[in-house]
Amino acid sequence: MRPSDALASFLTELATERRLSAHTVAAYRRDIEALLEFLAREGVEDLGAVDSYHVRRFAAECHRKGLGPRSIARRLSAVRTFYHSLLRAGLAKTNPAVHVQAPKAPRRLPATLDTDQVASLLAPAPEDALELRDAAILELFYSSGLRLAELTGLDVADVDLDDRTVRVVGKGSKTRIVPVGRVAIEALEKWLAVRGELAAPDESAMFVGRNGRRLSRRSVQARVEAWARRHGAPVRVHPHMLRHSFATHLLESSGDLRAVQELLGHASLSTTQVYTHLDFQHLARIYDQAHPRARRR
Repeated sequence: MRPSDALASFLTELATERRLSAHTVAAYRRDIEALLEFLAREGVEDLGAVDSYHVRRFAAECHRKGLGPRSIARRLSAVRTFYHSLLRAGLAKTNPAVHVQAPKAPRRLPATLDTDQVASLLAPAPEDALELRDAAILELFYSSGLRLAELTGLDVADVDLDDRTVRVVGKGSKTRIVPVGRVAIEALEKWLAVRGELAAPDESAMFVGRNGRRLSRRSVQARVEAWARRHGAPVRVHPHMLRHSFATHLLESSGDLRAVQELLGHASLSTTQVYTHLDFQHLARIYDQAHPRARRR
């Protein structure tokens, strides 16, 4: 079977048997057409003769043409699916793309606010009960580095105002105790003083909406974005940005990666290393100050 006929049969299978959308089928078409064009330039006419060497060269060519790791990974996935179809049809004996890996995509760090931007964001004074709630939410995100799900899952009983701590349930249902800063405690106290105006009598949630019930994650995201937009934030602000800012500023000030790991609730230190970032000059200063072989005499 000619490669073009094999592609046509494959696309028909995707559309009729697997019932994929026209958009998805079109994406498969583009990716496999790119493979077939490459094979034609290589002088390979028999799809059954393609091996992993050809597929690796195909991926390398995609990279040279400027495709990113995610796009190359998508193309390789399409090739694997294409060859699964050829195997079932008896047009290939092996799947040459099975063990070919795309280049690793760099992990994208979320944007962060600097300390002045955070101070400006949290400076406006709340004017009503809803704004007192929103101010407490933002202060708690930045003060304690909570995940969105951790904050929305908070009950009033989870916050110890006297001890200045909050008990959160993180990933894997792991509970940890996190300290809360003085300003965040004050914001929580102001919110709790008016919480009864909104909360239903039987509602245990720390943060509630107009309906008296626990705020959803989407509602918290919307309130954070609206607060930032209303008060002139230079970028779109979301809860994860505040968590990332918390971790970054704490690590810049302390240099204690282990402590930041515990506060963030990361199971692995490597996760904290990826999650946080410091500029090289700051790292160099820490090294010069701390390493016995680096200190000037």
